Amino acid sequence: MKSCQTSKRSWTQMAKVELTPLRSWSDFFPGSERFSKPDDKDPARWNNRVVSNLLYYQTNYIAIELLRSRDFWCLNPEGMFAALALVSAVFLGSVWAAENQDAMSSFKRVNPVAFGIGLAVTSYILICMLGSVIWFLSAIILPLALILAHASYRLRNMKNKVENKIEAVGLKRSPMGIFLQALGEQEEKLIKIQNYLEEKLKD
Repeated sequence: MKSCQTSKRSWTQMAKVELTPLRSWSDFFPGSERFSKPDDKDPARWNNRVVSNLLYYQTNYIAIELLRSRDFWCLNPEGMFAALALVSAVFLGSVWAAENQDAMSSFKRVNPVAFGIGLAVTSYILICMLGSVIWFLSAIILPLALILAHASYRLRNMKNKVENKIEAVGLKRSPMGIFLQALGEQEEKLIKIQNYLEEKLKD
């Protein structure tokens, strides 16, 4: 019974997650007076501006990412698919290797020739597909660079601040808010681990 109530409560929380509305062009990209270079001497204020804009304009940013990625996919779909497969394989392979270091060391020691051939073949594939990988990364990195630039330079308005306060107190939840919250939690965990290791090293 308790588990049913818990699942029902979690389902209710999931149902409350909603995407913010698409902001008008005049709001998203107004005159130059609504843009200002962030103060690099005050990183906390800069961070607040970026987070606020990421939350407030998240639907616009998602649209930018999808549109720019679509252009890359239309121009070179084969390269994008190949690069996506390669990047995924390299990522999964690195995760597997990190979790099975002993097995990798043992295989390298017992079968040095096979290990060397595998390394050479992998390097050759990476070199041959380097152009596709760069194309794939450009499809992701360029839109992200535009998004971060806009979030850094766009000054916040009153509506922006009110919307973010509503989400901060938990009255509203959005995909970007959940993502940023998860990043914050991971950062806190890393800081705790770092502090723990520093204390142990001092001892």
